[in-house]
Amino acid sequence: METQRINKYLSAAGYCSRREADRLIAEGSVKVNGETAVCGMKVSGDEAITICGKPLQVQQKKVLIAFHKPRGIVCTSFRGEKNNVIDYIGYPQRIYPVGRLDKDSEGLLLLTNQGDLANRILKAANYHEKEYQVQVNRPLTAGFLEAMSKGIKLEELDTITRPCTVRQTGKDRFDIILTQGLNRQIRRMCETFGYRVVQLKRVRIMNIRLGHLAPGTYRNLTPQETEVLYQQIYGEKGMSYE
Repeated sequence: METQRINKYLSAAGYCSRREADRLIAEGSVKVNGETAVCGMKVSGDEAITICGKPLQVQQKKVLIAFHKPRGIVCTSFRGEKNNVIDYIGYPQRIYPVGRLDKDSEGLLLLTNQGDLANRILKAANYHEKEYQVQVNRPLTAGFLEAMSKGIKLEELDTITRPCTVRQTGKDRFDIILTQGLNRQIRRMCETFGYRVVQLKRVRIMNIRLGHLAPGTYRNLTPQETEVLYQQIYGEKGMSYE
């Protein structure tokens, strides 16, 4: 019988992301046939799995929504976190955010119950684009814009950012397109050159655009958006992915 790691199983079941599953497992909230689960445990799906004492229910209807996250909302599915995005939205099905957007940032956030889709969008090796509008605390220089578009060493993360597309849109504003999602990446990049981010808004994830979606509201993706997204994620299989 085919088995898979329990964090992947919980993600595929639509309960939470793999990262959140790892947290739940580490804190002892997941049990398999009455025994406390451990990281790396494999399951087949025939087991009795409970989370925080409640039986796991596999999601049936697939959900994928676009949300305009306001500043101050935290991108986590952990309900114990103040101002978490799940309580804020109050969606009738269990969903979780695809990746993160800083508490102090706003803009497009995708939420879903499709674990494999979320993992493929987030996988850095896939080079999926995310576009942001940024305002900083002082006028831009040509040197700053050129440096931002090249790889920058972020000492605190001990890594070098990928080359990216940067376009000035005002004296203190620019658009930037990234293909990776390091922690507070844009803010850290700006700080390297003595700039402080005043406003940061994500306006696009792959083919999905924020558009005129009002802050604090969400919408279902259109069939056309979903089809293109699945094609990018799954290739030809995306045409029939349901």
